[in-house]
Formats: sequence, structure tokens, C-alpha cells
Amino acid sequence: MEYNKLEYYLSQPRLNRFLLASVNSKIKAQKLYRANLRVAQSFYPILNLFEIFLRNICNYQVSSHFANPNWIITEKNGFMSDTSLTASRFFLKNSVGNAERTIRRKGGLVTAGKVVAEQSFGFWTSLFDPHHYRLIGGIVIHSFNNKPSGINRSVLSQKLNRIREFRNRVYHNEPICFNGNAIDFTYAENIKDEIYELLSWIDSDLTNYVDYFDAIENKINIAKSI
Repeated sequence: MEYNKLEYYLSQPRLNRFLLASVNSKIKAQKLYRANLRVAQSFYPILNLFEIFLRNICNYQVSSHFANPNWIITEKNGFMSDTSLTASRFFLKNSVGNAERTIRRKGGLVTAGKVVAEQSFGFWTSLFDPHHYRLIGGIVIHSFNNKPSGINRSVLSQKLNRIREFRNRVYHNEPICFNGNAIDFTYAENIKDEIYELLSWIDSDLTNYVDYFDAIENKINIAKSI
């Protein structure tokens, strides 16, 4: 496709950043845009699996804490309604309520399993925020039983939020190939390393499973050769 047509459909502001990083080479800018998409594409299975694993291990832990597999529904009127969460605008409670309405709108029966599956990545990472973490007795830290002894809630929360922010960039079609105006995939490479690190802290078998779907390094190496 000719550059001008691509620019028309992608928008000039979006493509300009790639052009600037390519020293105004339209050919290289197009190649870089495609390469960025391929790298982002290669992250999809890894991010998808990480989110599912995190969701389920956190759900197991909180279910155990409350001795209730339906906690995500019943705790709307429990810890999710604690007055200490006023500043957070009761994020967890509202997220659960929105999920229940979505399930009903689709004609489904509201179950804990369906509500769990409807929650965003941010729902699970927010369990490591101090205001939620305290109310559930810090139980979610046991999701990472293989972590080094010096790793605390704060470190886990920072890592999880970096992954969440990167995930949002990928899912919202934002570039992941820049450091300022320079072409640089270090950000993406660091996020991959953090994902693997956290997986190993949950269960080392998960890293082996995820590795089967991992084409990230290959796509980044191709992008770097542009």
C-alpha cells in the first residue's frame, strides 16, 4: 500500500511517530509499523495466559480465605462495601455489579464462575493494592509461593501494574517499539521477563507451558533488523 493511503487510514498523528523514528523514510516507517504490530501480536497468547493464570490463582486464594467459592458475589456486601473503600469508589463492588448485569443482559444465569470470568485484569491486580489487600488479610500474596523471601506486596503490585499497563497498550493498539523518539524494544523485552518471573513464582511448570506459545524474541529480532 502506498504510504499516503496508509497514512489516510491510520491517521497522520499515529504514523508520524514511526516516520520520525525512521528519519523520514516512508519505506522504513511502514516496515516499522508492521514490525510493531507483529511484536504486539506475539504477546497476545502470553498476556492471555498470564491473565487467566493470575485470575484463577487469586480466585483460589480468596475463596480459601473466605471458605466460600462464591465470595465474589457474596462479598459485595462484605469487604467490598467497607467504608475504607470510599476513596476507590468501591471499584471491586461496582465491577462485580457490572459483570452481573452483563451476564443477565445476555440471558445467562449469574454464577460465581461467570462473574470471575467477566472481571478485568485490573480487578485482579487491584487485590494487591493496600486498601483491598488489607481487607482480605493479604491472602493473595500466597499466589506467589515460590517468590524470593524479600519480595513483598509492594513489589508484586508494581510488577503486576507494569504488565497491566503494557497489556493495555497492546490491546489498544498503542506502539511498544519506542523509547522517546528512538526505536527501542527494551520495554517489551523487560515486560516479557517480568511475566516469566511472576509465572515462575506461581508455578515453574507454567513457564514451560507458556514458552510453547512464545514467539516474542523472534519477532523482536526481526524488528531490530529493519
